[in-house]
Amino acid sequence: MSTGFFGDLQPIQYAGPGSKDPLSYRHYNKDEVVLGKRMEDHLRFAVCYWHNFCWPGGDPFGGETFLRPWMAAGGDPMDQARLKADVAFEMFQILDMPFFTFHDRDIAPEGGTLAESNANVNAIADVFENKMSDTGIRLLWGTANMFSNRRFMSGAATNPDPDVFAYAAAQVKNAMDVTHRLNGSNYVLWGGREGYETLLNTNAGQELDQLGRFLNMVVEYKHKIGFTGTILIEPKPQEPSKHQYDYDVGTVFGFLKAYGLENEVKMNIEQGHAILAGHSFEHELHMARSFGILGSVDMNRNDYQCGWDTDHFGMNVPELALAYYEILMAGGFKTGGTNFDAKLRRQSLDPVDLIQAHVGSADAIARGLKAAAAILEDGRLKGFVDDRYAGWQKPEYAEILNGGSSLEALADRVHAADLEPQPKSGRQEYLESLVNLFV
Repeated sequence: MSTGFFGDLQPIQYAGPGSKDPLSYRHYNKDEVVLGKRMEDHLRFAVCYWHNFCWPGGDPFGGETFLRPWMAAGGDPMDQARLKADVAFEMFQILDMPFFTFHDRDIAPEGGTLAESNANVNAIADVFENKMSDTGIRLLWGTANMFSNRRFMSGAATNPDPDVFAYAAAQVKNAMDVTHRLNGSNYVLWGGREGYETLLNTNAGQELDQLGRFLNMVVEYKHKIGFTGTILIEPKPQEPSKHQYDYDVGTVFGFLKAYGLENEVKMNIEQGHAILAGHSFEHELHMARSFGILGSVDMNRNDYQCGWDTDHFGMNVPELALAYYEILMAGGFKTGGTNFDAKLRRQSLDPVDLIQAHVGSADAIARGLKAAAAILEDGRLKGFVDDRYAGWQKPEYAEILNGGSSLEALADRVHAADLEPQPKSGRQEYLESLVNLFV
């Protein structure tokens, strides 16, 4: 039954590149085969719960602008949560996207105790279970919000107070149980407060040990309950904390290695967070591919003129092409997917704007995917990189990376052959123009 929130909008259809209808897919054709796989199966689109149904359109200088009916003051919180779920699944069906994502505090109100909060979350999970059965929509991942409540102002797993650590563990347990019950493909941990504001009151080594033990307990519980999805960490360098321990992919990989988790945990990489870390999106994806820990992505983009996480919808096709080239080079998504972690601008008030934003971004992503596939099929970019490192395939140099040789042996080789290696062009401008042929 329709809530009426989206009026008489019907599911978005693919109409082709020539369509003038802003409420049609022009490039996202879920059944189109790209590199032997349906586009829907490549991209695995997911609609997020928090930005679409929880953000009221406020900013530091002004209050809410969206005035959604489930946000009205004085309403029963659980009735509003059920209405929100009804509207959410209507939107998922209108967009005809296969997955959604949520935090526990997105979907149900927090109670006076954790037991009450868990009961609220589980009640809405019952609603989800029925709706998922009726619609075929699946859960890409769930997670726990351990950053909004004031108890987490000094962190959750990294909090100086062990009681907060225990509370966070109990909250994650329930969120994992719900994710498992709903057959989620992944479980995500984003350490929104896992960092510090000042070293004057911080023991970073202690906090990292706490975080390492917490994540190990998550992995242990995953195996105990038989959850077959992937545990993901989402890196971010700052905001809200001055410095967060999950700064970027390289930092997180070092953390995973230090605590014996590199074979258990992969990355959920967000473009906006990559930019805050001083990287490009493709850099973070490339690093995750190199380490073998690419799991999933949160798709958005930042305003390059602002120094914070603005969560615009991804619309830049050249950037998206380079991102999906890295994803394809990594073998594509396994349990992960493309989650629209993006929000409307606060002036985009109308329900139809929610639909239009996702449609436009899906089309841009589809163009990026097809461009990336064309670059891969063309082979010149990969071939250039392979040729650039081809010398390392020679037996006398391959043995170096396999633990052989020594400084003395290499010095003897250089002197015996009278080596005087000369630099070779990296041909950056040629490669940039090559990429431009496809985007």
